[in-house]
Amino acid sequence: EKCASGCVMRLLSVLRAAASVRTQRFQLDPRLNPGPATAAHFSVHDPATQEEIGQAEEMDLRKCRQVLATAAKHQPSWAARTAKDRASVLREWNKLILANADYLARLISSECGKPLKEALTEVNYGASFVAFFAEEALRVYGDVIPAANLNQRIEVLKQPVGVAACITPWNFPLAMVTRKAAPGLAAGCSVVLKPAEATPFTAQALVKLAMEAGVPPQVFSLVTSTNPKVIGQEFATSEHVHKISFTGSTAVGKQLLQWGASTVKRASMELGGNAPFIVFEDADIDAAVRGAMASKFRNAGQTCVCANRFLVHEKRFAEFAEKLTTAVSALKVGHGLDEGTEVGPLINEQAVKKVQRLVDGAKKDGAECTTGGTAHSAGRFFYSPTVLLNTQPAMEIEKEEIFGPVACLSTFHSEEEAIQRANNTRAGLLAYFYARDIGVINRVGEALQYGMVSINSGIASTEVAPFGGVKESGLGREGSKYGIAEYLNLKYVLTDYS
Repeated sequence: EKCASGCVMRLLSVLRAAASVRTQRFQLDPRLNPGPATAAHFSVHDPATQEEIGQAEEMDLRKCRQVLATAAKHQPSWAARTAKDRASVLREWNKLILANADYLARLISSECGKPLKEALTEVNYGASFVAFFAEEALRVYGDVIPAANLNQRIEVLKQPVGVAACITPWNFPLAMVTRKAAPGLAAGCSVVLKPAEATPFTAQALVKLAMEAGVPPQVFSLVTSTNPKVIGQEFATSEHVHKISFTGSTAVGKQLLQWGASTVKRASMELGGNAPFIVFEDADIDAAVRGAMASKFRNAGQTCVCANRFLVHEKRFAEFAEKLTTAVSALKVGHGLDEGTEVGPLINEQAVKKVQRLVDGAKKDGAECTTGGTAHSAGRFFYSPTVLLNTQPAMEIEKEEIFGPVACLSTFHSEEEAIQRANNTRAGLLAYFYARDIGVINRVGEALQYGMVSINSGIASTEVAPFGGVKESGLGREGSKYGIAEYLNLKYVLTDYS
């Protein structure tokens, strides 16, 4: 009895020590993430443990309107600074982001559950947009157009749109901020940012670093709130705002566009996807499996460009399915800050329930599960990496964006069938396919109705290429030389010298 009592006491001591380690594994830096400035606040939790990370300021509609009015007041002075000056500030911001990469990566991992290696990749990816648009600030060129009348001169000027209101998602809490804010600031706009309520601290740290780099605080500001509908409607209808940029669900994007119509807002929308991943008969199967793992399972399948439907030629299906199942079964699931973790948690309980509903529905309708298929023992918000075979176009899991670590495989017979099935969706963000025949590559690349097509690669995103979709996956482009155009107005100036 005495021994049993001692064992229990030692076990309790170990559990308390483990809990202490868990709560101490990440702490907010008060320099980059100071506490809320007012009594109104909301808690932010680690999705892997449900423990509180910290508290962010709850900003109401009145405060939001003050921020927008201030941004509008100070935007002309920022636009009046030379492009060289703005570029210099952005270069310094890029340096500060990279200098604080370790902290930012741990912050990302703690807020959204992303494995630390992926989070660090996001920091570098996000910083690349700041570096790129620092240079693009110097290349906002106008035009002189030959006039029909010799006494006239026709010029085209490019000028900042004004205040840009940006709404960013939780799944890329750093990169989506820089991909929107950097071109806006480079163009001479003020930027007001509303980050997802699950991940406000990454955005807050970025804004603080921008201030240290020399961006005026009135020119790049933050609105944190757990009432995204109220803030979103204000962004979309306010006369202070001239452009709105949103990354998130198609349903919310449509609502913002409806609200924005009242003031004829410029809009950039990066909305939901339903990415096909096609494996043709001549594909390198090992390369396709590596691409599938990169596309499907990063951030636990919670990206808008994750492969949602795998269409595999019937003659290569068995080989691809076996190799993919082996690779997926070997994935390490755990807390994002734990060494070796490859798959972290889903963002919340609703996400887990949605994934389980889709998997259960597919299995009920005849799909075969070769690995996973259930919640994972690592914690409440974890889901086991899963492979389903023989899913069909009529199944909900092929029609909805899964947003979870589930790969759905089915066969196709011909090139025409693969294209038809890939295009049979209202989404049109990114499509992947693997093939070696140059004829197939050219034909399919042109036939796929998507804003982006990735051939023989499971990763397509880069700061130098235009990111965006067609159909109900969005409007406009982010990144590349085309991304800064979203923050510029064209002005035609006619001068008559007669």
